[in-house]
Amino acid sequence: SNAAASIKDAQTLLGFKLRIAAPQGYRPSADVLDFGGDAVKVVDDPQEAVAGADCVLTDVWASMGDEDQKQQRQRDLAAYQVDARLMAKAAPEAIFMHCLPAHRGEEVTAEVIDSPASAVWREAENRLHTQKALLEMLIR
Repeated sequence: SNAAASIKDAQTLLGFKLRIAAPQGYRPSADVLDFGGDAVKVVDDPQEAVAGADCVLTDVWASMGDEDQKQQRQRDLAAYQVDARLMAKAAPEAIFMHCLPAHRGEEVTAEVIDSPASAVWREAENRLHTQKALLEMLIR
C-alpha cells in the first residue's frame, strides 16, 4: 500500500524497527521491503506485529479504485482490525495513527480512533499544514 511505502521512507531516515502484519496477497512488494535489513519484519499475526510497539498504524482496506474488491478484502483482513484488545498488546504509551479517511468498524474500531491514544487528528492537521505549504510554493 502507499502507507507502507511512506513508512519505508520514514524507517530509512529514522532507523526505527518496523513490523508489518499482512496476510499473503496483501504484503508490500519486494521493492518496498528491500530496505531496513533486520529492522523490518513482515508477519502474518497482527498481535506479533504490535507486541510492545510504540505506534500502531493502519490504512483503509479498500482504497480508491479497489471498491470492487471491498467485500473480499473485508473477509481477508478482518483478523487485522485494530481494536482495544490489539492495542493492549502494544506499549502502554503507544499511539494509534491512520492517514484517513478511516472506516470505523472495518480496519479500526471507534473505541481506538476516538481514544486518548489516537494521534489521528494531529496527524491530519500536520498533513494539512504541509499541503498548504506545498500549494503556496507551487503558486509562487
